[in-house]
Amino acid sequence: MLVAFNKPHGVLCQFTDRSTPQRPTLAGFGLPPGVYPAGRLDHDSEGLLLLSDDGALIHRISDPRHKLPKVYWVQVEGEADDARLEALRAGPVLNDGPTRPPQVRRLPAPPHLWPRDPPVRFRKSVPDNWIEVVLREGRNRQVRRMTAAVGLPTLRLLRISIGPWGLGGLAPGEWRPLQATAARAGAERFSQ
Repeated sequence: MLVAFNKPHGVLCQFTDRSTPQRPTLAGFGLPPGVYPAGRLDHDSEGLLLLSDDGALIHRISDPRHKLPKVYWVQVEGEADDARLEALRAGPVLNDGPTRPPQVRRLPAPPHLWPRDPPVRFRKSVPDNWIEVVLREGRNRQVRRMTAAVGLPTLRLLRISIGPWGLGGLAPGEWRPLQATAARAGAERFSQ
């Protein structure tokens, strides 16, 4: 079984939380029993999270060696000019080493999205832009660290797709099952 879930902002990518007070987790969304996340999105990020009960499929989706493209829409603080976008495309060097060069483009207009709770801070004196970043690796908070490294701190981050799977109109907190046979075929297509 493979499930697409639109993870809301502020939700942990796990089913339990031992902190006090407890934070919202995946357990609060009625997901099918026995599924586990194929990869993660940090607490502050939103968007597509794939979950499965098939360990081999989870590994194929989440392991960076299989190079499944992950598409993110990122609202950044500052002017996403050509120089900064080129620096991002070059693959900034982070404290844990150089990144693979991502595909990056400026989105011509802000995407039509659901409102975020809490809302993104707005500053009249500082512009913000939306960019699309496509990665084929996955490090902890990688997109946020990459944009900060080129002088464009992330304000809002949404994962739109992983390989052949996308959000497809799911509202935050909604999920839908995907066909397992198509899932295996899709994951294999990108890993060859």
